[in-house]
Amino acid sequence: MAALGWLTPRRRSATARSVLAGEAAAEAARKTSAEDESALLTGTPEETPGEPPEQAPEEPAFPVAGDDRAAAFFDLDNTVMQGAAIFHFGRGLYKRKFFERRELTRFAWQQAWFRLAGVEDPEHMQDARDSALSIVKGHRVSELMSIGEEIYDEYMADRIWPGTRALAQAHLDAGQRVWLVTAAPVETATIIARRLGLTGALGTVAESVDGVYTGRLVGEPLHGPAKAEAVRALAAAEGLDLERCAAYSDSHNDIPMLSLVGHPYAINPDTKLRKHARARDWRLRDYRTGRKAAKVGIPAAAGVGALAGGTAAALALHRRRR
Repeated sequence: MAALGWLTPRRRSATARSVLAGEAAAEAARKTSAEDESALLTGTPEETPGEPPEQAPEEPAFPVAGDDRAAAFFDLDNTVMQGAAIFHFGRGLYKRKFFERRELTRFAWQQAWFRLAGVEDPEHMQDARDSALSIVKGHRVSELMSIGEEIYDEYMADRIWPGTRALAQAHLDAGQRVWLVTAAPVETATIIARRLGLTGALGTVAESVDGVYTGRLVGEPLHGPAKAEAVRALAAAEGLDLERCAAYSDSHNDIPMLSLVGHPYAINPDTKLRKHARARDWRLRDYRTGRKAAKVGIPAAAGVGALAGGTAAALALHRRRR
């Protein structure tokens, strides 16, 4: 995407940056899905290993088959996939010597904190994105897309929640479009969406000039209100009726997005979202068994030994910041 040099975050309000981020994400998502449309129509979604989804109580038929003005929007981290895509991506880049061990250690305690807390912490997620931007600066977009395909196979494919994947497939089977909506880089999100057979992805747009990353964002990370702006912009461009659409997330940070649609779902919800959803009679799904919940709470070894002690590092950092 061409640089928008006349826009600088310091000169625009947070709301304006959210709108800019959302519109940029919607533009990128529409462009990518248009390029992939023929492949998605002829391809088959890849199978995701794991246990079958839990049986839910009987409900009225939803999604409604043939309703082409309806679509579904899925948060990625901890909703579709265990953990945060940006951390898994960082591990893959380290393996390919994009950065040094000390930077991997930083990714390690961020991943440990994410898994211990079970929710997105905006400050920690911003730290991770700043790290990622500095790492990819000067690299070609095409190079990162190619590497991202490999990283998906290595670190992400076996972390997809089968239950959430089944919900997305139900929308696809009904003839509806399904989009990921995430603060992860749009290139990473697009790879995941493609591999799962989804329509496309809305993600954080990193600025590039002549196909090379500049190390800056277009607007701000696609987080919180910016996600809602992205969904609103995409719905307007695609002729969708948001009252007939569905949205799925695990995090209270996504309440603005969930509140936009007529069918909000809390998936593997954090405490705040669970309380909010129950108060508004939103549908809830939790695909975490006791064993899986315990597993998610423990930092995984990155295969290089650098995550050893990650839990202690995350807790120590949290204590210093309190």
